[in-house]
Amino acid sequence: MGIRLVNIGFGNIVNANRIVSIVSPESAPIKRIIQEARDKGMLIDATYGRRTRAVIITDSEHVILSAVQPETVAQRLLGGQQNKDEEGVE
Repeated sequence: MGIRLVNIGFGNIVNANRIVSIVSPESAPIKRIIQEARDKGMLIDATYGRRTRAVIITDSEHVILSAVQPETVAQRLLGGQQNKDEEGVE
């Protein structure tokens, strides 16, 4: 299985194979997850000072903040998968 990359905005790229979930940052539990990751040094802020619109949680327990909508990140993930399906590459 090769490395699949997804653009999360402003030229930032994440390994799509490591993503566990992409969520909205509004709920209290997600805000707690963000704060806990910040305290543990596991938070990656890729918003470039913009409003956080998506929180990406990885299998390594890193939490990545993105200024791109969760739906947009998901579409980019699916778009990469669809392109591979069309090429017949797995």
